[in-house]
Amino acid sequence: MERTSWRKRAARLFGQWGVFFRGFLEEPRMVGSIIPSSRFTIRKMLAPVDWERCEVFVEYGPGVGTFCQPVLDRLRRDGTLIVIDTNPLYIDYLKKHFTDSRFHAVHGSAADVVDIVEAHGHDGADYVLSGLPFSTLPDGVGPAIAKSTYDVIRPGGAFLVYQFSAKAREFMARHFKRIDSGFEFWNVLPCQLFWGWRDRED
Repeated sequence: MERTSWRKRAARLFGQWGVFFRGFLEEPRMVGSIIPSSRFTIRKMLAPVDWERCEVFVEYGPGVGTFCQPVLDRLRRDGTLIVIDTNPLYIDYLKKHFTDSRFHAVHGSAADVVDIVEAHGHDGADYVLSGLPFSTLPDGVGPAIAKSTYDVIRPGGAFLVYQFSAKAREFMARHFKRIDSGFEFWNVLPCQLFWGWRDRED
């Protein structure tokens, strides 16, 4: 009880940062970092997206929404942003914070992305973004997420991944024939970036 009370006080004291930190304490294996991504990481990660053709954008592990507003700022007016997280704390926060009609927050697993996207009336997604820590996910979860992501992405789309290790690339390479790589130093910690493309001829 004492520990829970301390977490709630921290969340109230630090606002968004408190919520993020509390979520990290509750599910450390499912949160990629104790610090939200930098604006440099956001800009570089989203740079390859063709926003004019992007109808559906999905994000795994949105946390407190560091990427959400930048995506909504770029997303077309009739587009859809679906974010998926296993932590109800983050989902509750996001639903209160984002009132854009294009935004949908789902409490669930990224491995179920095909069903989640279909439940929102779409037959696939154009881009999927993930900051999930593939190196610390429970056994079998990483490969399941990589496969489901490939299945949900439409031809011409991509799986966008930012990580502190290269583990995610191993899972991606089983499904995505073309993977571009990058690096962002101005992030805590510096992170590796991957863009796995589902080419039209795949």
